[in-house]
Amino acid sequence: MSTAKHPGRRAFASSAAVAALASQFPRIAIGQDKTIRILATQDFTRVYTFVTAEYSQGQRDYVTLINERGGINGHRIVLDVTDHGNDLPRAVESYERGKAQGMVMIDPLSTPIARALVTRVLADKINMITAFSGRSDAADGTVFPYIFPLSPNYWTQAGLLVEHFRQVDGGSLKGKKICFVHIDTPFGKEPLPIFEALRQKLGFEFQAFPYTPPGNDQSAIWPQVRRARPDWVVFWGAGVGQTVALTEAIRNGIRMDRLSSSVWVSESDMDVVGRQQAKGVMKVDPCILGREAKPIQDILKTVVAAGKGAGPEAKVGTVYYSYGVMITALMLEGVRQAFVKAPNGPVNGAWLNAGLHLIKDFTAEGMIPATSITSQDHQGGGKGRISQWDGSKFVPITDWYSANQDVVWEEIKKYSSEFAKSGK
Repeated sequence: MSTAKHPGRRAFASSAAVAALASQFPRIAIGQDKTIRILATQDFTRVYTFVTAEYSQGQRDYVTLINERGGINGHRIVLDVTDHGNDLPRAVESYERGKAQGMVMIDPLSTPIARALVTRVLADKINMITAFSGRSDAADGTVFPYIFPLSPNYWTQAGLLVEHFRQVDGGSLKGKKICFVHIDTPFGKEPLPIFEALRQKLGFEFQAFPYTPPGNDQSAIWPQVRRARPDWVVFWGAGVGQTVALTEAIRNGIRMDRLSSSVWVSESDMDVVGRQQAKGVMKVDPCILGREAKPIQDILKTVVAAGKGAGPEAKVGTVYYSYGVMITALMLEGVRQAFVKAPNGPVNGAWLNAGLHLIKDFTAEGMIPATSITSQDHQGGGKGRISQWDGSKFVPITDWYSANQDVVWEEIKKYSSEFAKSGK
């Protein structure tokens, strides 16, 4: 989900502009009012509109749930929601305001914005969440101590898909063919090194088919995919690129049960494509979807039923709503652990950072696979599962698992070491 540069290329930010903005916002004493401030400056209006509204609704509802229970250690969680419109100056202004107001964490939900803020949050010691976005090499906590993906990065997702294909095909992909249809941006290209490494390791054929962003015309691509006679097809985009890819795959007779994407497929995409026509298509899941998970049930009872929901009740439990709940549960588990370690604070970025590193085997009451964050691994173990569209919802067809993490971590270390040397 990105128009950002590949890891290892420069993320830009104007230090002069940042310094000027910083002087505009008077600082307040952190934690003086017994609040924990988290900045959710996200893109509600420009590029990531396909995900942000539902994700943010999940975040806000979960924060309300926790506050209705009394907060954490007597502290109320304040989620400052703003719109950066995927615009760097607006994001920097929001960041500096949040820093002046005592935020201890930021979730920008945008790869370009997250990459641009990397050096700033590292210097300011403010924790930045980059779930399903940002730089994949930020999983290396030794190099990026204040950046937390808290979720399977794109390299891990590619590794999970290949392992699933291998298992379905009887334990071997030797001689099989995987086609990869992707948006021709750094985000779309990011899994390519993983597919190539696994091609060499497992002996399958691999062919990539890039399309021009945003992906609203893929009519020339999919007939080529059909003629390649693939055993498996992976489509990798976001927003309109995903619905067009699915539509073209159906039109060209690609078997849905041999077609999968990353985390970026939702019920809304199925509504556009046709719920029955897309039956069988697969995706990577980082958490339980729907309304069966206990945190979702609690939100329905405590928040929505009381008229305190942040958005339409029909969206509760949808794919991207669930992502918002999942990530916020992990964020607030870090707050809980920080209070366990240092109940009297001081409540600041370093304090929360220590708490995030104490997250161990956390499942959000069964909503996510057991996740542990260490000073080395900010991804949390790289577990996910594969779900399949049954015509009305996504149904899991695997248990939680991790796969090909040796290959993934080789890639992580390659780019994180480059950042450590050059700052790029």
